[in-house]
Amino acid sequence: MPRVVIAPDKFKGSLPADGVASALAAGLRHAAADVTVLECPIADGGDGTVAAAVAAGFDRVPVVATGPTGEPVETAYARQGDTAVVELAAVSGLSLLPGGRLAPLTATTLGVGEVIRRALDDGCRHVVLGLGGSSSTDGGAGLVRGLGAHLLDADGGELPPGGAALLRLARLDLSGLRKVEMTVASDVDNPLLGEHGAAAVYGPQKGATSADVELLDRALRQFADVVRAETGVDLATAPGAGAAGGTGFAALAILGATFRPGIDVVLELTGFEDKLGGADLVITGEGSFDEQTLRGKGPAGVAAAAKARGIPVVAVAGRVTLGAEVLAHHGFSAAYSLSEIEPDLARSMARPAELLTRLAARIGAEWLGS
Repeated sequence: MPRVVIAPDKFKGSLPADGVASALAAGLRHAAADVTVLECPIADGGDGTVAAAVAAGFDRVPVVATGPTGEPVETAYARQGDTAVVELAAVSGLSLLPGGRLAPLTATTLGVGEVIRRALDDGCRHVVLGLGGSSSTDGGAGLVRGLGAHLLDADGGELPPGGAALLRLARLDLSGLRKVEMTVASDVDNPLLGEHGAAAVYGPQKGATSADVELLDRALRQFADVVRAETGVDLATAPGAGAAGGTGFAALAILGATFRPGIDVVLELTGFEDKLGGADLVITGEGSFDEQTLRGKGPAGVAAAAKARGIPVVAVAGRVTLGAEVLAHHGFSAAYSLSEIEPDLARSMARPAELLTRLAARIGAEWLGS
């Protein structure tokens, strides 16, 4: 009886990871009635991280928190025992901007801190914070404010939200800051400042003009300087400090968090290694299978873990731009794309589940001896 582990990430803008896994499972069962399928949807620390934890057995805890531009949003964290999984994208993400109106200078991560505070009030002691998909470049100032910190100007007044306001930061009051044991999970390792930093690399996709980028970089530098002066901690150049608009910086430098690759954290949360026992095949994938996939994205982590156990891995994606040699080097035995079935991108994105089911039936026939 063949045993297959299905561990896909989302097909962004088309189908969430659990929907991808379900469609693939249906196709495999059509091809091989005796197949045992274990569904393990994943994420790389960005959007979908809480859903992956819930699919693995965590409880979903609803919360209302402050959205990226001040409006309340309905969100949730995942809980198991005294561990909470919080996803920045589900509180302060680009998709939550009212009307889709970008706010590069004023968007905040305040709601992230509020969700973490709620988890602490609920008795959680360890927080996994998934970074990615942020709408803000506030260096995580909102995050620590939500946990009780105060960011003050030269007159002692509280700064308004957003990254631009950090230019006027003069002092931090951390006396009321809630303590938390935190792991930050991210698929990027950018520093906070400079040409590879949070503002320069990710600011434009949040609506920042070239002038905004320059302003935000100076504001983040001011934040880092004040943090160093107040705490003696200098982590602006630390890998991951620039993640999620610099939220990684506040987590590392002010909250003392540990930074880890997002996929490694998610694979642990979902018990992926345990699911590999006795597996004959692993199927993973995401919307676009390209060079970015190989740089810390979920499918690359899945392939590395399965390869270490000698289990073949095949990938599915909306499109595949990687050659067979590159795929093999990174642990993939084969890759299949929806574009092979439906070359029209709009139609492919409109009915991904149907196409994935058909593709999985083909994979089952070719890999499970049916």
